[in-house]
Amino acid sequence: MKSIAKNALLLPILALGLGLAACQSKQEEAADKTADAVAASSDAVADSIDSQAADATGAAADKMNSKADAVRAEGKDEAKAIKENAEKAEKAH
Repeated sequence: MKSIAKNALLLPILALGLGLAACQSKQEEAADKTADAVAASSDAVADSIDSQAADATGAAADKMNSKADAVRAEGKDEAKAIKENAEKAEKAH
C-alpha cells in the first residue's frame, strides 16, 4: 500500500519537471496543475484506504483511518511545497 501511495504521488511531480523549460507563467501554471494532481492523487489513495477501513474493525480500522489521514496530509503538504517552490522560482526571475 505504501508503494502505491508513493508512486501515485511521484508521477505528477515528474510531470512538473518536464515543464521547467517553459516560460515563467507557464511554469507556474504547470506547478499549480501538478500540485492539484498530487493532492487529488493522495485523496484517491486515502479514499481507497478509508474504504478498506470500513470493512475492518477495532484497531485495524483505526490504523487504516490514521494511515488515510496521513496520506491526505502528506499530499496536501507536498502540493503546498510545489506551489511555494514555483512562486519562489517566479520571484527569482
